[in-house]
Amino acid sequence: MVPIKKLEGMAARHAKLELQLQTTTGSEVATISREYNELNKIVSQFHEYQEIMKDIEATEELQCDPDLKPLADEELLNLGESRDKIAAAICQAMLPANHDKHRSAILEIRAGAGGQEAALFAADLYQMYENYAAQNCWTIENLDSSATPIGGYKEVSARIVGKEVFFRLRFEFGTHRVQRVPSTEASGRIHTSTATVAILPEPDEVEIKIADSDIRIDTMRAGGPGGQHANKTDSAVRITHLPTGITVVASEKSQHRNKASAMHVLRARLFEKERREIEEKRAKNRKVQVGTGDRSEKIRTYNFPEGRVTDHRIPLTLYNLSNFMAGDLTGMIDSLIHKDNEIQLAELDE
Repeated sequence: MVPIKKLEGMAARHAKLELQLQTTTGSEVATISREYNELNKIVSQFHEYQEIMKDIEATEELQCDPDLKPLADEELLNLGESRDKIAAAICQAMLPANHDKHRSAILEIRAGAGGQEAALFAADLYQMYENYAAQNCWTIENLDSSATPIGGYKEVSARIVGKEVFFRLRFEFGTHRVQRVPSTEASGRIHTSTATVAILPEPDEVEIKIADSDIRIDTMRAGGPGGQHANKTDSAVRITHLPTGITVVASEKSQHRNKASAMHVLRARLFEKERREIEEKRAKNRKVQVGTGDRSEKIRTYNFPEGRVTDHRIPLTLYNLSNFMAGDLTGMIDSLIHKDNEIQLAELDE
């Protein structure tokens, strides 16, 4: 959706600045020129868009003539392609800058309501994101996990590194619900279970500075399978951020690696806390948005008996659940991003 009113205002401002440049002298010229040049490209694109729309209107009138209709139909196809191309370029240029677009991210998944089945669903979600990461040539590094005896996860966290990780995954934040017959269910009844997903943008160290005096580091024995494989060293690390009370645990085999991993997560949580506070203030001024971004918001349902996945924010239902769980998330994620872009562009035109 091209924000016509906003573009008309920009074009009028551009024309006014052009007149001012013809009559202004002295130091003000540089200031006027800077704004004029900033508007130049998008206003030129808008004028091109307007010319195409005039051509479309004129060509549609030719369709009334039986002799000219075949040529008019062909020309309209070409004009339509040109219109869509320039409209897409305008919309992309009009969107507010996303400063988090190229960040990597921390993924956190927690089993919710549903006991063992919820933990199994959490493991399925983690595998789904692992598959999606592989398809995008991202690297995923497990940071911490709390496994159940039958292969589920009470909690699991990972660092995902790559191009546009947070930008692509940011709408996964919230409660995911599954409807299926659990492997532990003898009577064949469908159960509903949940798991929560958090996607935290990863900041640079210079963006979030943590003073040594603000953290407490505790070491403890990492959980393991027991027996001869039991971890006999205090390798697990718990870091507590004293000002906020945020606690992070990493429990892989290397204590040195666990400290580094826990600090990665702590920085991400502190950065997300700051970002969330800014977003909440911004959200008060927004009439519509794609979800609340809250962990408790029910965003998606995975219905296994019907083979469908439904996102409740757009809303969108896809009947390719098996492929979706195998990491084919592109269609859903593209739809969420497209909807968010539409909302932002509509707000510009109000």
